[in-house]
Amino acid sequence: MTAPDAGRGIRNGDETGTFVGLPRDTFRILHVSTGNVCRSPITERLTRHALADRLGDPLWGGLIVESAGTWGHEGAPMEANAEAVLADFGADASGFVGRELLDEHVILADLVLTATRDHRAQVISMGHSAGLRTFTLKEFTRLVRAIDPTTLPPLEDGVVERARALVRAAAALRGWLLAPTAEADEVYDPYGAPLPFFRSVGDEIHQALDPVVTALTGVPARA
Repeated sequence: MTAPDAGRGIRNGDETGTFVGLPRDTFRILHVSTGNVCRSPITERLTRHALADRLGDPLWGGLIVESAGTWGHEGAPMEANAEAVLADFGADASGFVGRELLDEHVILADLVLTATRDHRAQVISMGHSAGLRTFTLKEFTRLVRAIDPTTLPPLEDGVVERARALVRAAAALRGWLLAPTAEADEVYDPYGAPLPFFRSVGDEIHQALDPVVTALTGVPARA
């Protein structure tokens, strides 16, 4: 990780704005794990797959989904077992390239979802006002489940505005809705494990993503 520069990542005065000089019609979701070859690639591609299923539009109404690793294997493909997990869900694994987490990734992200609490702490420690938009995946799922969807902007107002409102609502709930155990917010690393463990992690990620994508899009999963 590179050291943060003072003054970078400052938002416009409007709390719904993006960073200075960036367009307002996109919303970037960044998934973070350690090597960016197992958990975060699975989460990235399952998110993309779910968005395409709910919204149909290949651009997903301005949502951009990416991933990186705190000790990312820059340029590496995802693990073969991770590809197998994605195939189980019918998700596309092609073209993936591992990335090391950089300041610019955090600066550009509107929502950072990490595999573990340690990853969350590392992202927040980079600065860039990341605290209010960085959650573990399971933490964000728990918070999203507590948000009344009728309080969010309707999809007719655009999925980007709805996504921004969802993050603000989740951040406001964080201190009031704690995890039952410390482990409840963790997605454990399957690196080097056999395929059955990868599949259990994939199921865990899929279950955590479903309510998040439903809240983001206002569209439930197809039966």
